Amino acid sequence: MTSDNELAVYRVRARNTAVESENKIHDDAVASQYGFRGGLVPGVVVYAYMTVPLVERFERAWLERGSMQVKFHHPFYEDDEVIVRGEVDASAEPIKVTVTASRDDGAVCASGLATIDEDFMWLGEPRLEFFPEKPLPPSASRCVASRETLVKGMVLGAVTERLDLADTSLLEIIGERLPIYFGPSAVAHPIVYLNLANQILMRNFKLGPWIHAASDVINWSFARSGETISARGRIRDCYERKGHEFVVVDLLLVANSNRIVQQVRHTAIYRPRVK
Repeated sequence: MTSDNELAVYRVRARNTAVESENKIHDDAVASQYGFRGGLVPGVVVYAYMTVPLVERFERAWLERGSMQVKFHHPFYEDDEVIVRGEVDASAEPIKVTVTASRDDGAVCASGLATIDEDFMWLGEPRLEFFPEKPLPPSASRCVASRETLVKGMVLGAVTERLDLADTSLLEIIGERLPIYFGPSAVAHPIVYLNLANQILMRNFKLGPWIHAASDVINWSFARSGETISARGRIRDCYERKGHEFVVVDLLLVANSNRIVQQVRHTAIYRPRVK
């Protein structure tokens, strides 16, 4: 039994969906060079797990008018048990939910603060004209990511994808079970959008092994099968901390060229410190 101020506890086995990715931080041998015991389960997958009890409770209210600020503290590895817990402050205006993803030893690997039906503006006004749909550079012409090439204010090439929600293979791999993502009236899963945020970095710059550190996400609407989503972005910041090189990207995800679906501030360690 759970009380009204608790989300149902969600348990799932972690899956490293990016073993074949260009980002070799998900490869066991490469990740070990950075002090990890194996390839990292992608942050977008951990985020997807964290949304399950949230969407189970609030459904479209969160998918259409919700937010989450999520930080990744420690990695999950293939087959780790992920335990997602949430605590609801229904007396707050807007409603606030603290969400954690922990290992079975109690270590909190990711934490988030979610809201429901908020009057959003804390990522700035989401204006289409500030996020033009610039073409991607040819793959062979991508610049190597560095403090010199990650220029503040730089407009990034947009990543565009036509949604085919009949293909549920990724949802099945990560163990997603909520009916809202399946069938003819399905809406796009949160992992779809944050995957595009990852892609915009990889398809604009040549990156070595890199780590998803945090994302601030605001949902403005949801998307359905057949819609075309354009992920557009600008470099917000680039800095060094404790030997890691970070980049922060502001993104707008737009459906069919005119409807804002999601606003994201995406933080990545594009050059991790070697152990």
